Amino acid sequence: MNINTLFFGITTDLIGTSNLELQLDHAMSIADFKMLLMATYPQLKNLASYAIAVNENYATDNVILKNNDTVAIIPPVSGG
Repeated sequence: MNINTLFFGITTDLIGTSNLELQLDHAMSIADFKMLLMATYPQLKNLASYAIAVNENYATDNVILKNNDTVAIIPPVSGG
C-alpha cells in the first residue's frame, strides 16, 4: 500500500522533510499508523499532540487507510 504523508509546521523540522511516500505491507488504522510513525521517527514524541487528516478530512484513530491515501500530520497551531 502506498501512502503519501505530508508534514506541516514543526513536524517538517522534526522529520526533515515535508513529504514522504510510505509503503505499508497491509491496511492499518490511523492509531496503528501513529504507532508506526512514532517507531520510525521517535523525534515526533517531542510533540504533546498532533492532528491527522486523511485526504483533507480530519480523521479519528479508527479510520482505515487505503492505497494512495494522503495523510497530513498537523501539529498544534497557536496564533494571536
